[in-house]
Amino acid sequence: MDNSFGLIKFLAPQIPSLTNTAFWHTLGLTQTSSKWDLRTTLTVQVLRSLMSSDRKPSPIGKVQATTLKDPGIKGNMWVAKVTVKAPRPEEEGLREAVFKAIEEMKEGEINYVKPGLADTEVEWTGYRPNAAKDEPLPSISEEEKYSKMMAEPCRKGDTTILYFHGGAYYLCDPSTHRALCNKLAKETGGVVCNVRYRLAPQAAFPSQLLDAFMMYLTLLYPPSGSMHAAVPAKHIVLGGDSAGGNLAFALLQLLLQLHRTSKNNKTPTIKFHGKNVEVPLPAGVTANSGWFDISRSMPSLLSNAKYDYLPPPNHEDSHSRFPADHTWPANPPRGDLFCDLTLLDHPLASPLAAETWKGSPPLWLCTGWEMLHDEDAIVASRAASQGVVVRYEEYEAMPHCFGMLMPSAPNGEKCLDSWGAFCRRSVEEPRSVATSGVFVHAKTGREDGMEVGGVTEIGFEQARGLMREAKGRRLAGFEREGKGMPKPSL
Repeated sequence: MDNSFGLIKFLAPQIPSLTNTAFWHTLGLTQTSSKWDLRTTLTVQVLRSLMSSDRKPSPIGKVQATTLKDPGIKGNMWVAKVTVKAPRPEEEGLREAVFKAIEEMKEGEINYVKPGLADTEVEWTGYRPNAAKDEPLPSISEEEKYSKMMAEPCRKGDTTILYFHGGAYYLCDPSTHRALCNKLAKETGGVVCNVRYRLAPQAAFPSQLLDAFMMYLTLLYPPSGSMHAAVPAKHIVLGGDSAGGNLAFALLQLLLQLHRTSKNNKTPTIKFHGKNVEVPLPAGVTANSGWFDISRSMPSLLSNAKYDYLPPPNHEDSHSRFPADHTWPANPPRGDLFCDLTLLDHPLASPLAAETWKGSPPLWLCTGWEMLHDEDAIVASRAASQGVVVRYEEYEAMPHCFGMLMPSAPNGEKCLDSWGAFCRRSVEEPRSVATSGVFVHAKTGREDGMEVGGVTEIGFEQARGLMREAKGRRLAGFEREGKGMPKPSL
């Protein structure tokens, strides 16, 4: 009831504007009328209003809290919740492995605080075909829910997706992404492990990477008392949307770095819960509208704004755009919600900056004509040029994460079906996965092939230069405002 009232309260003042937009769209006189249907046009306008820089900013804690309200679980999905206990400090080596990789991959001096490990909640999600639309989950233990989920006849595959939700690293939660994870579970015939990683600004980089790495190792080597049995790496696909895509690809870069620096080309090992265990690569890695450039420096941030609802970069770059509250500004101070400004172009914070993807398992990337288009295209192109198997999908005129926010939009269902199919094939039919690119037309759904190595004219070195320039501007602005740079606390 409260949510419905809030929606009505928000939409009521917009009715004249929406009516005006509908009129001009029907006449074919809006910028996007030749590409979008009316529903997409109105949806994007509402999303723009929600994210507009003209709206009076709210404290970050309040904004964050609105996205963390659990809507409940009902219908054709199983959800089993569990808290994964972090290893005791003397029984783990993953923290030092992450910090070592950060140092090895840095360019210039960096500042960051070394966080500890934390207990991490996950939601195991699976398809529940025989449940009624509004049927709640049975009143049984989480372990029993998990067992029933794993015993469903529709669960015909071995695919386990380790999923990281989007939300710019400071918004959203596994509960906001249940419908998506359920869709992926249905399409793969497998299950999804949806991670409640620590959010910024309360937890800065590399807290999220530590959570992701710990969960990957937990899938491979479940500690005593875990609900799940060990999942082989060849059955695991990493996935995420937006910032979650960033985290999936950052985790991949971490794993690749461990393999690059392992002696005698052996599978790297690490101490986890008191045992030395191998750290293999997963079967595949996927990103839907991946946010790979935390520095926000690519040309499409401006050139594709008319197709998107995301706020412009000048709004996003201002570290002081939120009124002060208990979560922000951070202490020690930093100029970005997610990380210290010195890390904006670090490959483990911004995977766009990664020099090499050689040795990677197959990748799936999709993007629209959105503000993040360039960074997705550059990562896909560079990985393919280095011999990595890449499936790249570009959807004409579509905004950020359109398949998730607007599944009924043209090609929305197609995007999500393709995502699930890639995950399944990476596990069940790995030899069938090959490099390919496709351009999907907005209104007709027609597909044209694309050469993945040529999906962008922006080269890697040009992209790195733009990232350095953006980082320099933000560092200079931060210092001009008298905030000063925090001293390294390592």
